Amino acid sequence: MCECPEARRVKYATGTLEGLALTWWNAQVQMLGLVAANATPWETFKEMIREEYCSRDDIHKLEDEFYNLKMSGSEIEAYTKRSHELALLCPTMVDPPYKRIELYLKGLVPEIQSHVTSARLTTIQQVVQLAHRLTDQAVEQNKLPKRIGAATTSGASSGDKRKWDGTSSRGSTSVQTQSQQRKTDDHKSPSQQSSGGQSHGGYKGNHPKCNRCSLHHSGPCTRGNCHRCNKPGHVAKDCRSAYPVNQNRQQPQQNQRQQQGNNKGCFQCGAEGHFKKDCPQLNQNNNNNQGNGNNGNNNNNGARGRVFVIGQGEARNDPNVVTGKFLLDDFYVTVLFDSGADTSYVSLEVSKMLKRIPTPLSDKHTVELANGKSLEASHVVKGCQLTLANQTFSIDLIPIVLGSFDVVIGMDWLSQHRAEILCKEKIVRIPGLGNEPLMIRGDKRSAVENIISLLKAQKCLRKGHTAILALVTDTTEKEKKLEDFPVVRDYPEVFPEELPGLPPHRQVEFQIDLAPGAAPVARAPYRLAPSELEELSTQLQELLDKGFIRPSSSPWGAPVLFVKKKDGTFRMCIDYRELNKVTVKNRYPLPRIDDLFDQLQGSSYYSKIDLRSGYHQLRVREEDVSKTAFRTRYGHYEFLVMPFGLTNAPAVFMDLMNRVCKPYLDKFVIVFIDDILIYSKSKEEHEQHLRLILELLRKEQLYAKFSKCDFWLREVHFLGHVVNKDGIHVDPSKVESIKNWPAPRTPKEIRQFLGLAGYYRRFIKDFSKIAQPLTLLTQKGVVYHWGNAQELAFQHLKDRLCSAPILSLPEGTDDFVVYCDASIQGLGCVLMQRDKVIAYASRQLKVHEKNYTTHDLELGAVVFALKLWRHYLYGTKCAIYTDHRSLEHIFKQKELNMRQRRWVELLNDYECSIRYHPGKANVVADALSRKDTTPKRVRALQLTIHSSLPSQIRAAQIEALKPENVRAEALRGSRQRLEQKEDGAYYVTGRIWVPHYGDLRELVMDEAHKSRYSVHPGSDKMYHDIKTTYWWPSMKAHIATYVSKCLTCARVKTEYQKPSGLLQQPEIPQWKWEQISMDFVTGLPRSQRGNDTIWVIVDRLMKSAHFLAIKETDKFSTLAEIYLKEVVSRHGVPTSIISDRDARFTSELWQAMHKSFGSRLDMSTAYHPQTDGQSERNYSNLRRHASRLCNRLWQQLGKASATRGILV
Repeated sequence: MCECPEARRVKYATGTLEGLALTWWNAQVQMLGLVAANATPWETFKEMIREEYCSRDDIHKLEDEFYNLKMSGSEIEAYTKRSHELALLCPTMVDPPYKRIELYLKGLVPEIQSHVTSARLTTIQQVVQLAHRLTDQAVEQNKLPKRIGAATTSGASSGDKRKWDGTSSRGSTSVQTQSQQRKTDDHKSPSQQSSGGQSHGGYKGNHPKCNRCSLHHSGPCTRGNCHRCNKPGHVAKDCRSAYPVNQNRQQPQQNQRQQQGNNKGCFQCGAEGHFKKDCPQLNQNNNNNQGNGNNGNNNNNGARGRVFVIGQGEARNDPNVVTGKFLLDDFYVTVLFDSGADTSYVSLEVSKMLKRIPTPLSDKHTVELANGKSLEASHVVKGCQLTLANQTFSIDLIPIVLGSFDVVIGMDWLSQHRAEILCKEKIVRIPGLGNEPLMIRGDKRSAVENIISLLKAQKCLRKGHTAILALVTDTTEKEKKLEDFPVVRDYPEVFPEELPGLPPHRQVEFQIDLAPGAAPVARAPYRLAPSELEELSTQLQELLDKGFIRPSSSPWGAPVLFVKKKDGTFRMCIDYRELNKVTVKNRYPLPRIDDLFDQLQGSSYYSKIDLRSGYHQLRVREEDVSKTAFRTRYGHYEFLVMPFGLTNAPAVFMDLMNRVCKPYLDKFVIVFIDDILIYSKSKEEHEQHLRLILELLRKEQLYAKFSKCDFWLREVHFLGHVVNKDGIHVDPSKVESIKNWPAPRTPKEIRQFLGLAGYYRRFIKDFSKIAQPLTLLTQKGVVYHWGNAQELAFQHLKDRLCSAPILSLPEGTDDFVVYCDASIQGLGCVLMQRDKVIAYASRQLKVHEKNYTTHDLELGAVVFALKLWRHYLYGTKCAIYTDHRSLEHIFKQKELNMRQRRWVELLNDYECSIRYHPGKANVVADALSRKDTTPKRVRALQLTIHSSLPSQIRAAQIEALKPENVRAEALRGSRQRLEQKEDGAYYVTGRIWVPHYGDLRELVMDEAHKSRYSVHPGSDKMYHDIKTTYWWPSMKAHIATYVSKCLTCARVKTEYQKPSGLLQQPEIPQWKWEQISMDFVTGLPRSQRGNDTIWVIVDRLMKSAHFLAIKETDKFSTLAEIYLKEVVSRHGVPTSIISDRDARFTSELWQAMHKSFGSRLDMSTAYHPQTDGQSERNYSNLRRHASRLCNRLWQQLGKASATRGILV
């Protein structure tokens, strides 16, 4: 059908139908009409034929045959042919195409299967060609038997079959003529003909016998001529000819000769009569190359490589490819791990950014792409640093033109590191790095929508499936405009696109006060990604144009980093941590969040204004400008306006906003740093309030960012809550983050979850009771075990947060009612106003409170409520309900203990009446009191939940022992000494190991040095205190460094050591015996040889020494001979010699000798032996040993042994 137009294919095909098939088609024509039937799409027609004549049982049999198809011996042609036939009959098994390759590879014989698989080819044509070529090589090497019975299967005998060659992909294999086929078949029995040449049995398969070729097979018969090239042995769909027969006549004569050469002649020279392996030209070229010392082809003088070309989106979804973004020489690049590439490559754009000089290749390198094109490369970039999972590797990259990827890592690097590509999991595994292999995870497959074709959709509808029509609409909100908002449109100058320039001088200026004795700190700039460097250059230029920064020569300098804002843009921040450490903290208070919400009572209209780069609208005091300096790759600058990242910035800006908005605070404006919330009870009031605030901003020249402002709202999102006229709600976005929170794995993660969920505990009844199984795991000494109870509590808490009720805001100061209750488990209370819940509160009993009587516990619950909600209840009349009747008479009770007296005095400060409420009716407070844990309210969360140091250490130990972190611990041989005990912690010789991970060592040293239970001990005392419980490598050195940096110790403690003065310490030598010191020990008893002096020569690096016996009266020539023999001949000529000013060392002959040697003579100060302390120390050791020797040999040495030597 290849030559038939699309519109005529059905008509042509149905004209060949016979028998039952023709009857079926006539029925279709009668039902649809002749014109409509012939107009049926070709794909629809094939589907109709398949449904009518191809049953599921037949398909299953063919699929089973396809799955179990195996190659027999060296019969590669028969195996390939049958594989192609079954691939056409079972299309579902070969979709996507890589499944087709997997099935073909699975059936190959083991001798060639591994070689073909390792090639990682991407098309079935390449796989088939390689399999044929390897089979031929295996047959020639006698690894596979010769194909004796191949004639009836493949149509060619082993002797006449043309061998597959590396260039045969553009040609076609030779086949026997029909006469040769008949001649061969005539000599075979019918059983042999039907069994494909196997003479040991008849045909036992399920395929019918063909009337045309007398063979058993399925599908169309291949006997006869091809309709495309008019040659026998194959059909048109399998034809490899470049042009159809009817088009060959229209091609130029040159193309006809080329085609004929490709089909019949040698693939090397084009001549007929021989094959490529026997081509004389090929043999001659090989001989010439060998004579020239080149083993390659004469037409390709350089190396040849392959590289795979694929797009990022296609690669991410391809299961056979691993991609990812990794760090290459401090640049993030997109990387493709390609086992089909011989060498590793880098794009030309990235190679220019690496700042490495490319090295020319010794031979020209030709890169063959998968699309058939070739590129030439002449250079290689060597020694690039590739960072994979915190491990750095060296890689050589060849710059070429790449498509969607920056780097392609080929087999040269993968084989060097024995890397394994796990395609399904998108993981590259590199063994041999530490105890565990390095696992590099690539990009995951993107979610692709399931798309159904129109044909399948129509088929499903005919079978009665339900179809749902979905209308896709664009829900993108229109961009808001200033003109759309009343009142706001009258103040366009308040909402500029950019800040106009330096802000005016205001009543508040940002100042930086340093702690006494603080010195300037300058740190090196951080390394930034290419995108961040581009953003840095842009923002620096913008800040310079606006006048916010200026070039600086300040001794201060902080590095730059970037944070992403909500709108997707980057905010440049400066890492001022070192400056913040020495800055005196500004204690200006920030408003309490619950107090802010109390101001919103009764409001129903809201507007929210966010200042544009609010910090940049406040100047820095002139004398403090130099302290804001920061260092970048493009220069040294300092801020004239308040930058982000300084410790006192929020407090100073809060001070400014309170001063600006002071006339309207607590009336209709709430200010929290740079967020302004305007609230009103009516529309008319809101118009007036909004106009007053905008007029104030214009007057003060404070500018807002219009895109982040909201006006005329009926409900507002503010500080994690949603407020409207009905009350206060939980912010849905915050609840969504809680809903998607994964199950905690450590006590620290439980605290993080409870911290976020506890922010909204005022909305949830029985919050503590629900969270009890979770809070139990955060207690000290409890072994962490996440069980069913914890999972149930975790999910229940998330569900309750998703359906949290609405709490009312208090209106006025009247009609407050408190319900209190107490139990042995805790205290609980509820604040209500006019039958609306304002807040819930509860807490667990303290240890000593569990000994209280019931009367005291109930009274304690009342006191707990009054203290907690004092800002609501103080100065107003309120009623307190309790289920303990005796409390009604607490003010009339005559005998009170000290605790009750103290509490009664507190009750007298309030205008409250205590009333009895039956326990059955006091359901809410009763339930809140009968629970176990959690803080007493939101704002007390930070005061009551503290990190337990042992649990923190256990969690840090687990993280520190992970492969990516263990190297930073520097355990070395101590790792084998780690012993895990029953509490789950690791110990070394009975002491808890404190890992470097998590900065817990600083916390331990702070507790031992700065806590209220310590008095800043010295390093030795502190070391002896800590080492009894804790251990880590180099602990004593770390403690000494910590104590030396303590500002309090430096300021308070007295230094008892004498000042060292302006000493100049000698430099430390780099090599042994490079720098020496020498001196003489005189006045010793005379030996038998007449020696009475020891010449001490010391190596300043290794502390080794020579003690040379000489006479005090020896001349210079004798000393020089001894020096050359004992020192120079053994260790070489030193570069410098330290000695005192002895006459022998200051003589002209001594100085001339060492000047000729190139040695520098350094003389010590007169009458100051400390200069040559090295020799002095060795003399001291020598004298001590000699004294001990003299004591043992007193009788032998005689009276002279008592004489002490003198070092001169």
